[in-house]
Amino acid sequence: MDDISDEKVDKLFERLYKYAESNGYHLNPDIKFTKNLVKSLLINQKRYGYWACPCRLASGNRDEDKDIICPCVYRDPDIKEFGACYCALYVSKDIKDGKKKAEPIPDRRLPG
Repeated sequence: MDDISDEKVDKLFERLYKYAESNGYHLNPDIKFTKNLVKSLLINQKRYGYWACPCRLASGNRDEDKDIICPCVYRDPDIKEFGACYCALYVSKDIKDGKKKAEPIPDRRLPG
């Protein structure tokens, strides 16, 4: 699964960056960390056929996982309350600008 090229990662990174910035969001400013998350999204795309959150266990069933398809449904409340989404791909302006650090946050997803 590690046959994802740097070019593919860079291309998706740019796409997500443009999407985020044009919609009032920000990607994590730690480029290496963020590109690793982007690569994991591409791996999950190959594995499951969709961008399952790289920090959660996906079932492989799109209907069961629809809440964790990136950007997940928990992104907005997580950013509002904690300044970052669960995997910290998307962050608040304060984190982007270095005024605050991303911290671990609880998973809002209920087991089931």
